[in-house]
Amino acid sequence: MSLLTVLLPSGLVLLVAYLLYGTLLARLFKLDRNTPTPAVTLRDDIDYSPIPPQLLLGQHFSAIAAAGPIVGPILAGVAFGWLPALLWILIGSIFIGGVHDFASLVASIRHKARSIAEVVREHMSHRSYLLFLLFVWIALVYIVVAFTDVTASSFIGRQILENGQSVSGGGIATSSLLYLLLPIVMGLCMRYLRMPLWLATVFFLPLVGLAIWIGQFIPFDLGQVLGTSDVTAQKIWGVLLLGYCLVAAMMPMWLLLQPRGHLGGCFLYVAIAGAVIGLVASDRLVAGDSVIRYPAFTNWQTTQAGNLIPMLFITIACGACSGFHSLIASGTTSKQLRTETDARPIGYGTMLLEAFVAIISLACVMVLSADSPLTHQPPNFVYALGMGRFLEMIGVPATIGVSFALMAFTTFVYDTLDVCTRLGRYIFQELTGLNGKVGAWLGTALTAGVPLIFLLRTHFDSLGKPVPVWKTFWSLFGASNQLLAALTLLGITVWLWRTRREAWVWVVTGLPTVFMYCMSTWALCNMTLPKFHSENGFVLPADPVPWAGVVLLSLAAVMLFEAIRVVATPQGPQKHLR
Repeated sequence: MSLLTVLLPSGLVLLVAYLLYGTLLARLFKLDRNTPTPAVTLRDDIDYSPIPPQLLLGQHFSAIAAAGPIVGPILAGVAFGWLPALLWILIGSIFIGGVHDFASLVASIRHKARSIAEVVREHMSHRSYLLFLLFVWIALVYIVVAFTDVTASSFIGRQILENGQSVSGGGIATSSLLYLLLPIVMGLCMRYLRMPLWLATVFFLPLVGLAIWIGQFIPFDLGQVLGTSDVTAQKIWGVLLLGYCLVAAMMPMWLLLQPRGHLGGCFLYVAIAGAVIGLVASDRLVAGDSVIRYPAFTNWQTTQAGNLIPMLFITIACGACSGFHSLIASGTTSKQLRTETDARPIGYGTMLLEAFVAIISLACVMVLSADSPLTHQPPNFVYALGMGRFLEMIGVPATIGVSFALMAFTTFVYDTLDVCTRLGRYIFQELTGLNGKVGAWLGTALTAGVPLIFLLRTHFDSLGKPVPVWKTFWSLFGASNQLLAALTLLGITVWLWRTRREAWVWVVTGLPTVFMYCMSTWALCNMTLPKFHSENGFVLPADPVPWAGVVLLSLAAVMLFEAIRVVATPQGPQKHLR
């Protein structure tokens, strides 16, 4: 069976979902183009800044996508087969993830572009608000740890391709550093030279391609420069990336976040289009090159991944449903949304677009044989080699194709890392009330500094063998991320019920809340509680990871109790949405 028999129908399903279910959501939430958004009424051009939807869409897309729609589908596809992963991506993104993202964005703009935590405080309780903020901050730390380490792994070593050529991690590092400079220059040109968006796009986007090409000729091999091993070099890159987060999170949005988000979004659109065109070309020109070889289903349980239920639903987070998206939607995107009606393409549409990215990532597994050694490679390299194969079908040299894919991967992650750090700053300031420069720098330093503790530790598996940091944190990140989605949907359901008292609330947001809460707490219990047992009985683990899991489960339990108490309290509807 050809990949196109899966890819094209999946794309059509997502498009129809956007046109039908997306329209229904816009009507249920009563979006109004003429209602001023907080970006307009509170404009300060630092945090609040209304921008055109095409610019915001690219920025939001590149921020929410991160490494999730690449790493998660590849890990789940290898572990359980491509069919369960595909079904979860399609069903989850349409009825759970898309609703979660859209509702988070609308809830925020209906509450002066405040965070979901503020929505929880207004419609539940102050205690729920504090618990939610603490939960979110811990989840942000996990995201920064996992994504920093997996990105740093792209900057070391050398990847040998099937044709004998190689791609240098140092070359990817060079390309990434050049890529980070381009949006700053673009932001300066747009602000001070009044360069229009279309001209800036036409001028700077090809420079991104040039950065990819030139990187392999001037590789910045940190291990070689410092005379250290790749393992040490990866840790140093992790420290440098956290330093980047510290600086980038304090920059004005117009200088880095907005232009880089637009460039990153356009770059990722090109990546999607290139993969699709390459798949079509390989199907038509090279017989058998796009044939699905990997099993549709492997097993209900694996040693590495655990049971399909619930692990499938937390391994694939971004691409199906991700609580992190609510932080982006209510943290930065809502402060830039120009009109309410833009919430449909930006909130719901980008989630479906991310689902398509996840399906393309899954396709990189589907073309492999079950015994391929690539199934044991890190997911970013499985993705890069798969994309390189697809792009080679349209005449792109393999080394450039793989470099392009790895740059796409790091492009996703850069946006996520500094946005997470910026959101951590917002949360710290909300909790402490320190809204000046001291609070901003302190909150940013804390959010970027705590992950350093985990990155510099050596982590071991159950057999005592060293494992990458990202692999240790990925499942826990997935479970806490999905639990965050459940808590976000819980807060939104309470808000909608208290303001609308309409039955559709329980179907549209209530059922997804129950599903995500059950799957995520089940998975989190499976990963956390066994760490407190040994052959000799109960133990207190020295590893901070299971303790964090216990904290997350406790916070989620109290949040659920608070929500049930509020909903069960007899009272009339509060002020209507409109």
